Amino acid sequence: MAKKGGKAKGRMNKNMLVEMLVEMFNRNEGRTMSPKEIFKELNLTSTSARTLCVHILDEMVFDGYLMEPEFRKYVLANNVSMLYGTFSRNRDGYNEFYPEDGSEPVLISERNSAHALTDDMVRVALFAKRRGRGREGEVVEIVKRVHDTFVGELHVEKHYAFLITESRIMPNDIFIPKDMLKGGKNGDKAVVKLLEWPLDSKNPVGKVIDVLGKSGDNDTEMNAILAEFGLPYKYPEAVEIAASKLPSDITPEEIASREDFRNVTTFTIDPADAKDFDDALSIRNAGNNCWEIGVHIADVSHYVTEGSIIDKEAFKRATSIYLVDRTIPMLPEHLCNFLCSLRPNEEKLTYSVIFTMNEKAEVKKFRITRSVINSDRRFSYEEVQEIIEKGEGEYFEEISTLNMLAQKMRIKRFQGGAIDFQQPEVHFRLDDKGKPLSVYFSETNESHQLIEEFMLLANRTVAEKIGRKAPGGPNPKTFVYRIHDEPNMEKISMLAKFVSKLGYKMRSASGRTTSASALNGLLKDVHGTKEQNVIEQISLRAMQKARYSTGNIGHYGLAFRFYTHFTSPIRRYPDLLVHRLLNRYLTQEARSVSQQKYEDFCDHCSAQEQVAANAERASIKYKQVEFMSEHIGEEYDAVISGVTEWGFYAEINENKCEGMVPIRTLQDDYYEFDDANYCLIGRRTKRKFTIGDPVRIKIVRANLDRKQLDFELME
Repeated sequence: MAKKGGKAKGRMNKNMLVEMLVEMFNRNEGRTMSPKEIFKELNLTSTSARTLCVHILDEMVFDGYLMEPEFRKYVLANNVSMLYGTFSRNRDGYNEFYPEDGSEPVLISERNSAHALTDDMVRVALFAKRRGRGREGEVVEIVKRVHDTFVGELHVEKHYAFLITESRIMPNDIFIPKDMLKGGKNGDKAVVKLLEWPLDSKNPVGKVIDVLGKSGDNDTEMNAILAEFGLPYKYPEAVEIAASKLPSDITPEEIASREDFRNVTTFTIDPADAKDFDDALSIRNAGNNCWEIGVHIADVSHYVTEGSIIDKEAFKRATSIYLVDRTIPMLPEHLCNFLCSLRPNEEKLTYSVIFTMNEKAEVKKFRITRSVINSDRRFSYEEVQEIIEKGEGEYFEEISTLNMLAQKMRIKRFQGGAIDFQQPEVHFRLDDKGKPLSVYFSETNESHQLIEEFMLLANRTVAEKIGRKAPGGPNPKTFVYRIHDEPNMEKISMLAKFVSKLGYKMRSASGRTTSASALNGLLKDVHGTKEQNVIEQISLRAMQKARYSTGNIGHYGLAFRFYTHFTSPIRRYPDLLVHRLLNRYLTQEARSVSQQKYEDFCDHCSAQEQVAANAERASIKYKQVEFMSEHIGEEYDAVISGVTEWGFYAEINENKCEGMVPIRTLQDDYYEFDDANYCLIGRRTKRKFTIGDPVRIKIVRANLDRKQLDFELME
């Protein structure tokens, strides 16, 4: 682009001149200019360029971009409006702005971005509309930087340093003055806080706030993932000290105020490596072919009082985070692994839902009560599964009865419209340095289903107790629900269209129950096929995300009219909120809490849950790439899991590690992306690569920084 005082290089074309005029008038907003002044400003000397310029000026007046207050006098049209919303940065420099009012996105070129970053809240001035173009504008104010810390590798020179980041949010390296390195050395992973980014500078300036360690070290990389998502990787010492001062003894007065289950058969069932046990089951015969089943949940609210230093930290975290090799707890270790954990042969305070159930798994009556228990046994899922399969073992009668009831509840749930997603979880066997040695998968069996069904029953019962309005009674009080909206029918229709191209039929879905039935039918049809994992993943994407809210709309995926989270207060803050509300409403008959206050709580917890899930997926992806880095050059059978305009993704059958076959490496033809049919098609050979197709691939590259695998197609 020609600048004032310079000369335009090469032959001038219309597009170049349009861009020059747009920039000039935006730079000279409010100034009325004659053609002579414009020619001088843009250094247009040739007759052809000046003629073209006058022609474009007339078009801009016609489009409403310019005004002509006097003949051959031009000024930017006085119709600039301001919008507030969210900025989104793209790698190609054509960024987008999403207005808060929900109107159509606005294109923001890189030169008009004011160094805004993805998710920043910004104010944008709209440019006058140009014929045949979408809305365009420029960032005039960054109201709020959403991301001001970044993780990357330090590159340290003699007099300066940079943080090299792979973040999609930060497009440039961050300059760091030598006196702000905080001891960081070349090759260290570090967390850097943004200090400033002058408009005339390519690189922002920052300072190191934490050095995580050497790149490639397991602890360093796991902490880097947490820091990348803005999650804590260490516990504040003051909170740990406060937790250590909580009394571990349970007073006789406290026991006397609770229902006593210490002499009732009780046990926990958890993963073999679990340390925090927040739920236990008790069972005893209630006569008349009925059983009294107790679902006992750690009474965290007894120890964590509202507004305390422990409570504030727990709320900020909102959830425990489960990376591949570690748990980042919501509560200090003294609470989650000792005081609150329902460890065997220790008296523990609990919040319980007690059911009287018959042999048809029908609940005849229930009560919600604070209680005290003493667990008789700590079981792993594997131990319980062995007892179920062998038909013998410790507490066999109790376990078999609970399992019988759970299986009947499970059948009823799916008959009622619950959706049967059963995706296996990826796990790694690690050495003592965190290096992955192998990949394996855990799938749910009857021991998992036993616990799942009773936890679902307790959660549903608690939600219904508070949320159901009695005929003629007052409106329900404000409560925290776990809600899941119905899927968008357009997405379900697209899913049906997609699976039809893979040879599967999905019954037409209209209405809540019908669409759930159609989904379950599809999931049953694809079970055990090569396309199973791909179709299950795409089906999940068609679903809405479950979240927390004070407005109850039910839970679509579970087919429950009322549902909450009550059963895991050690690792989920909403469960702690539910316990507090129960205690308030059931024992004090207090007035309802502020709905807006608790809706804000729900929004925060939902957002933190999503961030934690993203970090957990990133840690799995990192370990998958690290694992496959030891297998460069090896070949594997895989299935195509995604298709894009730049290539296709493939998932290795034996370990579910996913990588990309770039389109540039497909040398036998020129391939084009057919987005309507989810495939790549060779222009000459008509060869297709479609989701679900089996392929043979070779590992050619493993990029740990980007958590990315590159494959090569083997014919």
